[in-house]
Amino acid sequence: MSTLAVDAIVDSSNGNTTTINGATPTAYNTMGKNRIINGAMEIDQRNAGSSVTATTSTYNLDRWTYYSSGSSSNFTVGQNLNSITPPSGFINYIGYQTISTYSPTGGDYFHIAQNIEGLNVADLGWGTANAKTIKLSFWVRSSLTGTFGGSILNSSNNRSYPFEYTISSANTWEQKSVTIAGDTSGTWLTTNGTGIKLRISLGAGSSVQGTSGSWSGATYWSCTGQTPVVSTNGATFYITGVQLEVGSVATEFERRPYGTELQLCQRYYFQSWGSGSFSNVGSGYVGQVLPSPNNASTYGASSFPVSMRASPTVTLYDSLGASGKVSQPAVANGLAATTGSIAITGFFAVTKASTTFTTGTPVIAQFTASIEL
Repeated sequence: MSTLAVDAIVDSSNGNTTTINGATPTAYNTMGKNRIINGAMEIDQRNAGSSVTATTSTYNLDRWTYYSSGSSSNFTVGQNLNSITPPSGFINYIGYQTISTYSPTGGDYFHIAQNIEGLNVADLGWGTANAKTIKLSFWVRSSLTGTFGGSILNSSNNRSYPFEYTISSANTWEQKSVTIAGDTSGTWLTTNGTGIKLRISLGAGSSVQGTSGSWSGATYWSCTGQTPVVSTNGATFYITGVQLEVGSVATEFERRPYGTELQLCQRYYFQSWGSGSFSNVGSGYVGQVLPSPNNASTYGASSFPVSMRASPTVTLYDSLGASGKVSQPAVANGLAATTGSIAITGFFAVTKASTTFTTGTPVIAQFTASIEL
């Protein structure tokens, strides 16, 4: 009688149960552990890897935003900026380089940001006696060394936890981690609004710097005594592998399939022509002009690839990329139109503005849908 050989699967304890962050690792509690979306900086629908100049509020890679308090354009930012080698196990990062220096004072701030949806952190129990500790970890590389910082905040900015970390070697990838005790005070949204704000500082004035390692009822964007990247001409700052998880132990970065990560991003932003800048294209939303007394309307429907966070703002583009316009093949581009009946799953109806459409000819357009936090 033959026997079936089965390979045994054991952990480093030779079969004894090992716990991480108070739980035994299973497929259930390790999948979805990272509350950051696009932490490996893979998805870049808007720019497809091209660098841009960061202004006061600039979306960089998907789910990542640059915010500053002033109107100056102090940084160039982009996926894989300057084409350096990422840390082992990663192929992408987001890079910032100072192109105009500034010395932050008072309430000035310059930071990289991701706002996390409340539904994705509802289990943390923040604002209650059962608030859970979290661990933030990431890979960072800078041309500068010293103390750097950031902060965790609630949606109202009246609860903040400044944190700090040290970059020891210039132009070298270093992995950092920060333990953040769960906040038992304040209001933390568990809706589809902003649950937690993550800020990685590139410079902050003294009045928005706080003592690291404790919760405060003030608005602090970074830690006291941080090194301001914005103050050094040509300074570089790169980051990838950002993970925020429950517990006090930084575990291995959660790697989700590319398609899954893209869909997570598309809950907040989607563009119909794929990644990168708009170029002459002739497909997309199609509506059919229907007969009416004054040739008043076109009708059609388009679905989003995933249900979005809330009903988004939809912007139409004709085949040449003009916003608020649609095209009719072999008739004209630049036909003014507006959207209607926008829902989380798609939109319906393109209604005539001041344009006369040709009855019976399809209406073609591209579109963006945005409902960022």
